[in-house]
Amino acid sequence: MSRPLAGHHVAVLLGGLSSEREVSLVSGRECAAALERLGAKVSRVDAGRDLAQVLAKLKPDVCYNALHGGWGEDGGVQGLLEILGVPYTHCGVLASALAMDKTKAKAVMAAAGVTVPGGGLFDRFEVAAGHVMEPPYVAKANAEGSSVGVYIVRDRANRPPQEVIEPVWTFGEAVLVEPFIRGKELAVGVMDGKAMAVTEILTEREFYDYDAKYAEGGSKHIVPAKLPPHITEKAKKLSELAHAALGCRGVTRSDLRYDDVNDNLVLLEVNTQPGFTPTSLVPEQGAALGMSFDQLVLWITEDAYARGSAGRIAKPGATTG
Repeated sequence: MSRPLAGHHVAVLLGGLSSEREVSLVSGRECAAALERLGAKVSRVDAGRDLAQVLAKLKPDVCYNALHGGWGEDGGVQGLLEILGVPYTHCGVLASALAMDKTKAKAVMAAAGVTVPGGGLFDRFEVAAGHVMEPPYVAKANAEGSSVGVYIVRDRANRPPQEVIEPVWTFGEAVLVEPFIRGKELAVGVMDGKAMAVTEILTEREFYDYDAKYAEGGSKHIVPAKLPPHITEKAKKLSELAHAALGCRGVTRSDLRYDDVNDNLVLLEVNTQPGFTPTSLVPEQGAALGMSFDQLVLWITEDAYARGSAGRIAKPGATTG
């Protein structure tokens, strides 16, 4: 068996401090196993606030960032790795921070010609007190992933989401409220700036929530999605535009909704570190294109190596010519 990463030391960052910790542990586990099959020496690092000290001791050649959510995906860890001079996978500081802030990301994407939902940020007590827009609408955390902190209000007879003022709400004082877009749930992976495929997601749950994403049997994925050809091409184009507008690199995943009654396609958000669990969408799209899970992990790792060798600041104690 080919072992292209033999002699390389990869630190896989997993777990972490966010609400998506459990998902990250699974993504990290799967990616670490793939890296070992590829021949790498792998150090599994459950990323905590001592991450700088841990990495300074390990001295990896590259970090495979399998963290999801705040801190690990929002530019925080990326900034730390830049300071340490360690090459790392996925997006850089600015793109990571920008994509995690849904409101700011929408403004940037809209300016680039990407169709995004309307709505805006509201004080959470205002959202709980009364309908801040005509239902149906979605209320959600502005900087979370994996559908954490998402609530749908279907019609005016329903109460506004009281969860945003309960003690369980730990996502800040502002709530993002957007019109609910009926129709098909779609996802598009983007690899090296090019769209991979379009997946349609089917679930019997109210929407594609945390359990639908990660529980066995929670959803069904159709790849390639059975869509009108012009919608398939538009979904790919919008995802490529969003990836470029946010300054992303490596592999990302865009989430979209397609209202097939009104032929309206809207891009909801870009995930800069998409999941690599057994139920995740990007590995499925890779497989549909003839790329195995290990090949996809190898490409992501080699992409980090290539960028790390191009103009990085020398590590402390190193000499430059």
